[in-house]
Amino acid sequence: MDSLIILAAFACGFSARQIGQPPMVGYLIAGFGLGIAGFESSHSIEFVANAGISLMLFIIGLKLNIRSLLQPEIYRSTIEHTLSFGLVTFCFLLFIGSLGLPLVSDISWQQATLLAFALSFSSTVCAVAILEERGEFRVRHGQIAVGILIVQDIVAVLFLTISTGTIPSAWALLLPLLFFARPLFSYVLRASGHDEVLILAGIILTFTGSALFESVGMKADLGALVFGMLVSGDRKAAELAKSMISFKDIFLIGFFLNIGLSTSPSMEMLGIALILCLLLPLKGAAFFFLLSRYSMRARTALLASMALTQYSEFGLIIAALALKLGWLSDSWMATLAIAVSISFVLSTLVNGRSHTIYSSFRETLKRFETDLATQDDPECLTRNVDVLIIGMGRVGSGAYDTVESQYHLRVCGVDTDKSKMAQHAAAGRKVIYGDAEDADFWEGVQTTQYKLVMFTMPSLSEMIDAVQQLRISGYTGKVAAVAKYEDERAAMKAAGADVVFNYYAEAGAGFAEHTLSNLLDILPQKPARVESGAHA
Repeated sequence: MDSLIILAAFACGFSARQIGQPPMVGYLIAGFGLGIAGFESSHSIEFVANAGISLMLFIIGLKLNIRSLLQPEIYRSTIEHTLSFGLVTFCFLLFIGSLGLPLVSDISWQQATLLAFALSFSSTVCAVAILEERGEFRVRHGQIAVGILIVQDIVAVLFLTISTGTIPSAWALLLPLLFFARPLFSYVLRASGHDEVLILAGIILTFTGSALFESVGMKADLGALVFGMLVSGDRKAAELAKSMISFKDIFLIGFFLNIGLSTSPSMEMLGIALILCLLLPLKGAAFFFLLSRYSMRARTALLASMALTQYSEFGLIIAALALKLGWLSDSWMATLAIAVSISFVLSTLVNGRSHTIYSSFRETLKRFETDLATQDDPECLTRNVDVLIIGMGRVGSGAYDTVESQYHLRVCGVDTDKSKMAQHAAAGRKVIYGDAEDADFWEGVQTTQYKLVMFTMPSLSEMIDAVQQLRISGYTGKVAAVAKYEDERAAMKAAGADVVFNYYAEAGAGFAEHTLSNLLDILPQKPARVESGAHA
């Protein structure tokens, strides 16, 4: 039975990939198709689904800066959105109930309040998957979205605790002492090397945190998040996150399948779920309006809002608790599951065009900016530079040093992570803050004299969007980019790159060239030229 479910997940995920959609959409469709066909979720699939959520939250913790949660645009906008969108949803539910529609005709105000609260949350799983797919996790709008998601999760955990009447045990008061275990965690990670032992160490930390928090009466997923945050400042955190991402993605397939397998939809449920999805544009608009009030650029507010415009798996958890307590019916549980699934599909489709949407409505959206919306403005393009390098990670930094030292060209780097600017400055590099997918960033590129723009960003889709934005802005010079696979190389060439370096395929040639240029004494000596009159 489970093997057939896995086969269906692969078939639908593979099909979604072929038509240019995220595999997540295919997994959701597979779950609903299997549910309609009579399949049911098993204990093994539920275990995989729960493990996937825990691993995802642990990885979020690895990348999270705890101080970001204390920013007003994070916690205040979360509270304001929950109250405002919750009120709109509450009134909407009572309104459609007054129309005599099935399932909502006899809805009480208590049920409407509970449903409005459940629908006010955004999906951590869906939003993070979207941000990771586009390589936007550490960009300003990605950090804003993740911060809001975490505050929402904390609110949900508090609600679940209060609703069940389960008060954490007195042992929970000792959890802050985990801070002093950070040196031990760091030692374990550093001593684990770089192979599968490191991944196992991350998995053990994830489930240790989950089990520890659950044992003291708190949400297990919160424990995974906290344990990730405890080691987030370690130098191995970034490597651990990269090592665990693919492993986490495999487990999350179970989560998406489980949503469809856990419901038995009817046409009435589908109809009400579609009506509930009519509120999604209002949900995104409310996020955009609130975020733009916090000295934030319209682009940042829009992209963060779009990443948060879907319903949440936490809403299903709240609904499941309400069902257990007799506050909601089975029909509402299934209806919410359908609404959540549809919102996931719509969110992935719309977010795939988020940068294009901003470019199309840029002038209109900018009217919502305040006069103080300068904190995340991109820096102006630098003049008197020959080469611009977009993405100053290890590859970009290495390219910068080589171009400057060996070819004596004037170089400037561009990166989205402000926290690394001091490191680059200390290394003698000139790096400015900016996002290459931002149409505003490329304003004035026509007046520059760049001979070459090099892209070394981690995401293929991110680089393709950036190259297109660059060309649209009027740049006619040379463009170079990196790729991991041959099909990515072809895609970058089609997007407008003149040169694409496949650093997996060409690493051997680069290694040999670097080695032999530093070991000239082992090369065969060329025979000395014989002068024409030497034997005369």
